[in-house]
Parts: sequence; C-alpha cells; structure tokens
Amino acid sequence: MEQDQKRFTRLDPVIHARNQDRWSGPLGEEALSRYERDGFLWFEGFFSQERVRPFFDELKEMAKDTDLVKSDQVITDPDSGDIRSVFAMHELSRRFDELTRDPRILGMVRQLLGGDVYIHQSRINDKFGFQGSGFNWHSDFETWHSEDGMPRMRAVSASIMLTDNNEFNGPLMLIPGSHHYFVPCYGATPEDNWKDSLKSQRVGVPSQQNLRDLVNQGGIQAPKGPPGSLLLFECNTLHASNKNLSPWPRSNLFFVYNSVDNVPGKPFCGHEPRPHFLANREDHEPLSMHDNLEPL
Repeated sequence: MEQDQKRFTRLDPVIHARNQDRWSGPLGEEALSRYERDGFLWFEGFFSQERVRPFFDELKEMAKDTDLVKSDQVITDPDSGDIRSVFAMHELSRRFDELTRDPRILGMVRQLLGGDVYIHQSRINDKFGFQGSGFNWHSDFETWHSEDGMPRMRAVSASIMLTDNNEFNGPLMLIPGSHHYFVPCYGATPEDNWKDSLKSQRVGVPSQQNLRDLVNQGGIQAPKGPPGSLLLFECNTLHASNKNLSPWPRSNLFFVYNSVDNVPGKPFCGHEPRPHFLANREDHEPLSMHDNLEPL
C-alpha cells in the first residue's frame, strides 16, 4: 500500500528579486503575479520556427554519433532503445551554449531569481512517434535537493519547443500552484539512482493522495504550441508527461538556470554527487548575455 507523506508550505520566495528590484527586468507585474501564482509562464511562438529548426537537425545528427549515444550522458528509451535525453547540451554544441545566453530569456530569469545565474543542467528530451515513453509526476527540486545538494528553491527551467507540442504527442503537464508546497517522497534514494530514474522514475514520485489533493486544488495545464514556443517553470512545480502515441515526434530543449548564490553542496540523500553532466558543480561563472545571436 502506498505510504503518504505530509506536504509542507514552501519557505523560499517564488520571485527572488526584492522590493523595487522586482520590476528590474522585462516581465511586468501581470506576468510576475501569474508566475508567483501558477509556478510557470508560457510564451507561444517566442522564437520563429526557422530559428529553432537547426537545433532539431543537430539532435538528429547527434543520434548518428555512436560514441556519444553509448556515453552516460545519453539516456535511451526503456522501451524502444532510442534517444530519450541528451544531457549537458550547452557543452556539446556552440549553438546551444549561445541560446542559454539569449538576452530576452536571461533577462527574465535574472529577474525571477534576483541576480546572476549559471547553467545547473541542460538537456534535450525526445519522444519519437508511436513509442516515446512518458515522465512520471515529480518536482525537479526534490531530486536536485536530495541527489545534487541544491540548497534552496532558487532555480528556473526554460523549455524551448523544437517540434509541435500538441495534445497527442505527450506535452508537458503541470499542476498550477504545486510549487507552493514541498512534497517529500517516500523511500530512501538508492545509490546511483540516476541510472534508473532517468529512464523510468519510481523514487522521488509524490504519493497519489498528494497529487490528487494538489490537482483538485490547482488543476492540470498542458501548454501546447508550435516550435519556438517557450515555457519557464519554477524548480518546485510538479510536472509530468504522457507517452507519445501519435506519429509525430516531441522534442523539447531544457536549460536549468540556478542562482550563483544557490550552488550545490553535499547531496542530502547521503550518497556521492551525481555526474557533472547532470549537475554542474564546477563552473558557476555568471552567464553573460550573447548579443551576436542569429536573427529571430
């Protein structure tokens, strides 16, 4: 029988820029209040489709690199064996590295996190048509806190759609308002848990009762849109996605921005830290904006 765990109201602010600095950025009060309430912001068509198409083409080329595919930083689908995730994308590709420094994204992230940021993790999540497996309900912070030693809820994920995200191909689902609670998950974290959890997550999944209560309170939203759309979501927002049963692929790029004042320490689960490609523990130099980006 599933054991339930009591959830706790979060202690950290959702928007870390304080007082007058709250408005020192591109986001207005309406967007800030929505992010504070829901835990995410959705920008349909943020980039043009022409702007993001080369990233999807580069992913297909990476799939042909047998040495890369055999490395630990590529996670394969547990059912099909195809690529599920490629981590540390900003270290593999100059194009991806430049995208992390896009002035519009970086400006919003700095505003939300209250200062300078670095890349804690970057990845592509890919779901091939008819076979792409889903991702169970989870809070990224619960994993990053336990397995990486991230101290506080002071990180933001930026997800850029490289393909259409529609109701049929397994779009990301989020529970609005769930970021206001820390939901402990039952069970000890196994050593090297990442080797299994990135294929199919079983540890670090909230209880069904907690999920039921939070969904009854906030509902479920699944932002959908064309390639180039952008989703910013708070590190503690519960999210998941279904299996892709459609013929259309679903590929999304993720950059995790963490505050330079929130660098990982010793993992709270008591095990050795996860590999560098999952949790950047070395380069915390603040990101500077890249002004020589290709035109949008």
